[in-house]
Amino acid sequence: MSKIYTKGGDKGRTGIHGGTRVEKDDIRIEANGCLDELNAVLGIVRSLLPPHHEFQDTLHTIQRELMVVMSHVATPAAIRNENPNRIPDDMTIRCEQEIDRLKELLRDNDYFVLPGGTLPSAQLQFARTVARRAERRLWTLNRQDELPGEILRFMNRLSDLLFVMARYEMQQQNLPEERWQAFAYKRKSKT
Repeated sequence: MSKIYTKGGDKGRTGIHGGTRVEKDDIRIEANGCLDELNAVLGIVRSLLPPHHEFQDTLHTIQRELMVVMSHVATPAAIRNENPNRIPDDMTIRCEQEIDRLKELLRDNDYFVLPGGTLPSAQLQFARTVARRAERRLWTLNRQDELPGEILRFMNRLSDLLFVMARYEMQQQNLPEERWQAFAYKRKSKT
C-alpha cells in the first residue's frame, strides 16, 4: 500500500484526475466530498441490516456505482474520455425499477414523514439528504464543467429511492411513520 499521507494538501490544494491541482474547497472537491459522505452513510445502513437483507445487493451496487461517479466527477470534461471507469448506462433505470417495485408494496401516504423510526430507516433518510446535497453540488459543478447527464439523473433518482427504502423499512418492521402534516393539495381538497 502506498503512503497514506503525502503532505501535498497541507497548503489547501489537492490533485484531481489528470494531475491538475485545485483548491480543497473547489466545487469539484466539494461535490466529490458529498458523494463520499453518501457512500459512507450507505455503508452504515448496510452494517445495520442483516447480511441477507433484500437491500444489501442494491446498496452494494449503488456504493460501487458511486465510486465510478466520483471518478468521473474528479475528471475534467476535457479528458473524461480517458477515464477507464465506465458509467453504467442503466443506473437511473435500475433506481426507477426498484422505486416502482417498492411503491407497489407500500401503503400510500398523503403526508410528510418525520425521519426516524428504526436505525436503518433513519440512516436511509439521512442518506437521502446527503444525496440531495450531492446533487445540488453536482449541478453547481455542471455549470462550470459539464457532467454526463446520466450522473445527474442518477443522483436525482437515487434520493427518491432512498426515501422509498426508508418508508419500506418502517413498514417491514410494522412500525407507524411519524406524520408531520398532510400534503397541501390533499388538505385543500378536503375543505
